[in-house]
Amino acid sequence: MSETTVAERKSIEQIVHVSIDAQIENLVRSHKDLNITRAVKAPSLATGADPEGVKLLPKSSKKRLENDHIDLSKGYPEIPDRSEIPVFVDQAHAIRDYDMPYIERGKNADPEKKALLSAAKEVKDLTTHIGTVIVGLQLADLTDKQKDELALLIEERGVVFFKNQKLPPRKQRELGEYWGNLEVHPQTPHVPGLPGETVIWNDYLQKRGMNINFKNCNYGNFDIVRYGSVGNQVWHTDLVHERQPAGITHLHLDAIPEVGGDTIWASGYAAYDKLSEEMKKFLDGKKVVVVSYHKYLDRKDPFGEPKPVGRIHPLVRTHPATGWKFLFVNRSMTKRIVGLTPVESDVILNYLFDVYEKNVDIQVRFNWKSDPGYGTSAIWDNRSTQHRTIWDHEGRISRHGTRVTSLAEIPYFDPKSRSQREALGLPITKEA
Repeated sequence: MSETTVAERKSIEQIVHVSIDAQIENLVRSHKDLNITRAVKAPSLATGADPEGVKLLPKSSKKRLENDHIDLSKGYPEIPDRSEIPVFVDQAHAIRDYDMPYIERGKNADPEKKALLSAAKEVKDLTTHIGTVIVGLQLADLTDKQKDELALLIEERGVVFFKNQKLPPRKQRELGEYWGNLEVHPQTPHVPGLPGETVIWNDYLQKRGMNINFKNCNYGNFDIVRYGSVGNQVWHTDLVHERQPAGITHLHLDAIPEVGGDTIWASGYAAYDKLSEEMKKFLDGKKVVVVSYHKYLDRKDPFGEPKPVGRIHPLVRTHPATGWKFLFVNRSMTKRIVGLTPVESDVILNYLFDVYEKNVDIQVRFNWKSDPGYGTSAIWDNRSTQHRTIWDHEGRISRHGTRVTSLAEIPYFDPKSRSQREALGLPITKEA
């Protein structure tokens, strides 16, 4: 037998003794034409920094990055290496699947928030139930006491806005680390050299092949199962599949359309209080199955439909800082109520989704426009709110930003906790 034949036999024997899932994983990781950054309705992206992306960067965004000494020489944005991206759903589930220490900064803050509010030129509530604008403060200059008080204000008001900001990406990241455990996503684009500083740039994704247009951008709000979500236009709450889901999230836009590109938030406190007292009693203590946005291969059926990461969390949660109850459901990522039939679960969940989405009196719509040369920050409690973007600028005008999310506590429900209206002494209508 020739030496070549012997070598070939040994190679075949080695392959035979490697499990099928290991062979598939090796193929996915080593074959650059295979999509490893899988997401619903999102394009496949090459890993590493994108040299072509730098050419697409808005001038204001590039200036902000370069002023913070971000290295753009290899490209922008940066995708984690193929060796770091999960292939199988159990690999994705294992990420942060352990208890992480968490300090709730807002819990022991001054309830009157004197250090924060006295330093501002103006503090204005945009609606009765959600959304506050603070004028005259730079986020990069906050003291720890002001950060604690801001955390509490965010957790009470749902979302707080700051226009005309000079905020370097590294400072934004430091704020996120102060408020919780920094979320580093295994496969989404981030600022080069700054894992956890996620790039929010649908214009880039569109140029890379994402099929989003004037007609289809809102299909998911009609039927998420049939049409999926494209470009964050569907109502959602981020990272609900985490063992310790998102707490405070901070999005800073450094390229903003002159008109359009708004974002809407809705209050989960107020959504809960929209329910009848009997419905509240029924839902208190119930649990839901929630899933991730990205999907992965299943080792037991690697050639079947990819699956999301799934977890079980309370349907009604208690907020650790305010003590108020809120609805923890969203159309994009809540799949069923544990213990109910699929039909029962669908009927109730679709009603709860509508409570969030159709009650405009518990929503706030925000336009990001700042003065030339400045950016805008929105900082929200990603537990007790939902949000969605409005893609009316259609990518014709640049919209670019960076997002940092602080992961918080393991979700829980305290049966002794009260709703927001109960805690504030507001009227509660009781049905006959």
